Amino acid sequence: SGYVLLAAGFFVCGFHVTFIATHFPAYLADNDVSLTAAAYALGVIGLLNIIGAYSFGAAGDRFRKKNVLTLIYALRAVVMTTMLFIPINDVTALIFGATLGLLWLATVPLTSGIVAQVFGTRHFSMLFGVVFMSHQIGGFSGAWLGGVIYDMTGSYDLMWAISVALGLMAAALHWPISDQPLKRLTEQTT
Repeated sequence: SGYVLLAAGFFVCGFHVTFIATHFPAYLADNDVSLTAAAYALGVIGLLNIIGAYSFGAAGDRFRKKNVLTLIYALRAVVMTTMLFIPINDVTALIFGATLGLLWLATVPLTSGIVAQVFGTRHFSMLFGVVFMSHQIGGFSGAWLGGVIYDMTGSYDLMWAISVALGLMAAALHWPISDQPLKRLTEQTT
């Protein structure tokens, strides 16, 4: 069902943001990025997250939310792909932080919006809570797996590749979601 696909996609969001929040500073240090630039890159993620979440949330009012989510996850995959192929330095760390910041938690208003749109608001807290639990499990997985992979390989390259693949998977999962409100069963009185 679309609800399961939405929860699976939100797992990927948690995976991405927690992997990066936990391991991005170490990744930058491994690539000889200055501590100042690394701190600015994280700060830029937070600052531009405000703009991205607002802008993509507003886009969800003009376009189908599931399509905007598909775009966000696909763009995340593109941005993360660059981490495998570009030289990492102070400037590219800031550019990555800026572009990822726009996409950082832009999924939240759209994901919660789809839950409310499809199911209504009566049981919204419970239904979004389950979807958010998936996000948190993804968050644990991203932080944990990033550490395991780094300890095993001495590199984050495999983790970036996994993050790209998951971004593409999440984009594909959101495309078929039915975002039409469910028809409510009504009691008939005779």
